[in-house]
Amino acid sequence: MSEYDAWADVYDAWAGDADVAFYAELARAADGPIVELAVGTGRVAIAVARQTGKRVLGLDASVAMLDVAREKARGVAVELRQADMRDFTLDEQAALIYAPGRSLLHLHGWREKRDVFRRIATSLRPGGRFAFNSFVFVPRLAAELDGVRQESGGVVHTSSYIAADNRIEVERDDGATITLWWVTRAEIEGLLDVAGLETEALYGSFDKRPFGDESTEFVWVARKPAA
Repeated sequence: MSEYDAWADVYDAWAGDADVAFYAELARAADGPIVELAVGTGRVAIAVARQTGKRVLGLDASVAMLDVAREKARGVAVELRQADMRDFTLDEQAALIYAPGRSLLHLHGWREKRDVFRRIATSLRPGGRFAFNSFVFVPRLAAELDGVRQESGGVVHTSSYIAADNRIEVERDDGATITLWWVTRAEIEGLLDVAGLETEALYGSFDKRPFGDESTEFVWVARKPAA
């Protein structure tokens, strides 16, 4: 069972849609298969398929999230498969693999992250792109939000920051919990390097503003070198 099973019914309202246009633009430019990791309820994949007219393959470990996605994806060119990003294979190499919703933050430890980045690189065709986003850890914000009840999209939750493990526990009032591990820019650059991927762009938000000292989001586009 995935920890996201308990979030399937409320996830779309909680997550919003600020990232959809960014990933749709990348999909329009993709000359070949498009894959979304941690597709969840299809929040992004379904919108991308509708906006671009292209087929999207979505992978996720949560049965409950995929059940919601299948209901929403009727008549849309989205294929859904149960698979974990830590252990997935593709029928053919992709032109674009993307991981929205800060989903890579569910990976814990260098080895697990390294293996996933390498698997993604292997799954891309030469010249293919890998795009993802994650938040920038800001100590001031963490101190302000630690243990404070918040509401987003009607979902009331509390975030606890455990600095010793770079971990965040997001807990709803009913006890459902999601665990994240934050990353640094240097760590991501190292992961891309060991996977043999090159940074094409690093933005500070989905509107493509340059990444800078005040940025609170990593929006990354990497590319596998052409053969």
